[in-house]
Amino acid sequence: MASPGSLDAESESFEPRPFFTIGQHDSNRRETLTDDHYRHILNSGFHFATTPITNDHFKQRVVDLYKSFLKEREQWGLDLSNQSLPGPVVSTLTDEDTNYGPGTYVGSLVAYCSPWIDLCSSNPLIASISRQVLNLELAYASFAGARNIIIPGPRRDDGNAAVVRYARAVREGLQVASRINIIIHMPMYREPRLEEKAETLSQLVGEAGAADPGKEQEIDIFTSWDSWHTIRSVCDYAARLYVALRIPRRVPEKVLQGRWFAEPLYYLTVGAEIFQKNPAGYPSLSRHHQELIASYMRFRNPPSLLLSDVGPDADAFANQMALEFPSLAEASQALKENRRPTVPMNPYVSYIKHLERSQEPFSALDTQSLLSFQDWLQSPLQPLADNLESATYEVFEGDPVKYNQYELAIAKAMIDWREQKLPTAQDGTNSDLVVAVAGAGRGPLVTRVLRAAESTGTSIQLWALEKNQNAYVYLLGMNKRVWNNKVTVVKTDMRGWEGPKVPGYDSLISKVDILVTELLGSFGDNELSPECLDGIQRHLSQPHGISIPSSYTAHLSPIATPKIFADLSSRVTGTPDAFETPWVTLLYAIDFVAQKVPDHPRFQQAWEFSHPVGLLRADEFAEEAGMAAKYVPPGVGSMYGSSGANDHNTRYCHLTFVCPTRGVIHGLAGYFESVLYAPHSGKEPVEISILPDQIDRKSKDMISWFPIFFPLKKPMYFPQDTELEVSMWRQTDDTKVWYEWIVEAYAWVGPKTRLKVGESELHTSRNVGCRF
Repeated sequence: MASPGSLDAESESFEPRPFFTIGQHDSNRRETLTDDHYRHILNSGFHFATTPITNDHFKQRVVDLYKSFLKEREQWGLDLSNQSLPGPVVSTLTDEDTNYGPGTYVGSLVAYCSPWIDLCSSNPLIASISRQVLNLELAYASFAGARNIIIPGPRRDDGNAAVVRYARAVREGLQVASRINIIIHMPMYREPRLEEKAETLSQLVGEAGAADPGKEQEIDIFTSWDSWHTIRSVCDYAARLYVALRIPRRVPEKVLQGRWFAEPLYYLTVGAEIFQKNPAGYPSLSRHHQELIASYMRFRNPPSLLLSDVGPDADAFANQMALEFPSLAEASQALKENRRPTVPMNPYVSYIKHLERSQEPFSALDTQSLLSFQDWLQSPLQPLADNLESATYEVFEGDPVKYNQYELAIAKAMIDWREQKLPTAQDGTNSDLVVAVAGAGRGPLVTRVLRAAESTGTSIQLWALEKNQNAYVYLLGMNKRVWNNKVTVVKTDMRGWEGPKVPGYDSLISKVDILVTELLGSFGDNELSPECLDGIQRHLSQPHGISIPSSYTAHLSPIATPKIFADLSSRVTGTPDAFETPWVTLLYAIDFVAQKVPDHPRFQQAWEFSHPVGLLRADEFAEEAGMAAKYVPPGVGSMYGSSGANDHNTRYCHLTFVCPTRGVIHGLAGYFESVLYAPHSGKEPVEISILPDQIDRKSKDMISWFPIFFPLKKPMYFPQDTELEVSMWRQTDDTKVWYEWIVEAYAWVGPKTRLKVGESELHTSRNVGCRF
């Protein structure tokens, strides 16, 4: 029998954990791996390896080209600063320049561009030659069948013009290699003595100062991220552009870890210098490094670990070859001892494998089905306009936490009703508590109401309302098979229901004591819960009628989410409103750019809805017009062309978020909380929440709702000490509801002075509003 926490997938106790894909990178490798060498690396425990595209012969040819060009121009007495003169042209690759090419393993090798090219050089000749070399290598690697290509990142961040030159070259490279991924090798931050060791072309031709990193007096941990942000912005957030992030010896503060967490990570590179020796003399990582890697490996598609300069080296390969091809005497002795030559697992790989086995199992929120939803955009449901499929209902019903909380709220409401000796809606004819489940779907709340009534010993009269004719059929079957015909099932839109009939007196219509609904969306009100409850709450008995939920609040926080922005950018052609649609998504690869400070939390409440509402504006308008509540003539309400009958459900908020460090935002993350029932005894209310800092306390492991995302058409970069001001409206024209939002950035430039440094467009989801 497997032990607890077994990794055996056939075991009942199998607990899935993140899987580590481990690659090998040798910064001193000058030639492409042979088949035997690559097999040796795989036998050492690695899953893949990097390989250079060109060799030292090609590098020397480029150096000689530059030097001969200068010498020739000097002999001719030409002014090298004359930009009209033709520059050096790197001729095409030859078989002497590379031994990389199509082969058995080429698709499994990661091509690594020459680290000596200097795309950032201020010397236009060197920059031009470097760009030509990059294009030649990218084109040839693409021809050979490479799937991924790593380009060493800029050596410095202090010259923005240099980084822009680099970024422009990468953008061109994406066109040259149009079918493969390009990964930029970047440090998490510029840690001293942890830069690329290879000499650049500038240094090779005697211009060392052009790429000399110099001595930093003070480390700004965000400069490397700034350079990456410039590169991907110039490249328009290309979907094939990724990061290979070099892990530093000293793990930085959480704010920088979170910044990189949101980026499209393809590799995490860990050099030999990062490892420490444990008491037994084997390599290991510090606790901080372990935690950082663990957090980065929980993605649906986690980055691979690229171990740099940890072996096996050339000597080990030669020794292994001797083992694999022994002398006749050695082979004879091996046969006598019944043994086969084996390749010992690389000690660094052994440690990483140990680290993999020690990972925490995936939680209830990290199941394979949920992992597939990470940062995957879904249009919000339109439950009033559309009839949901059975599979959609089934997904909702798969969350026991939500229904447990609902059952607890219903039970407490029933206990309170009895303890306070409140009259029922049908006192005098029937003493049963009248309960209605509006929008019953396939009936999970109906089941919970019956369970709550049984556990509290409450006699009830239960009504289940559902407008979806298909779900109505299912409810009828449930009533016969499961509920023992204890429920009155009605096919109706809850807003048009005439009310519960008194048993034995079909002509008498009574009120409802407890109204139960699950109309909440990811932003609380985005699936029209307020509008639906407006149409049915008139049936609640007064003054004791209870609505479950009784209130819900919407919350916002500005976030950086480059992956989602890139996804939306690719959709604009076919979906013109992509950037003005509030998307439901399991936000994961994100960075919360705001910090929690007094009076300005990271998550701030936008607005609230409470039920029942004492004043029904729609009914008042109808009464004044002398018409049925379903029709009110158009006029000039808060939105032109509307009567204003739904104006009481409009909302507005203006929120200020504090951002001490510089960064970028791509939109707003939306969440909700709800008080299902607040006991009259003053005890803890029964709540549900999807707020990241509250969900564990109020409804741990609840998965029924993903957050909602309000995108910005253009990323907004902001400096340090910035305040982001968010304005949002919930709008209506009496036929649908939509949101409008705008973000402004103000930087503090003095003790009492703010300067506006950015502003988004006013976004509106009117074209995709939720119809009612």
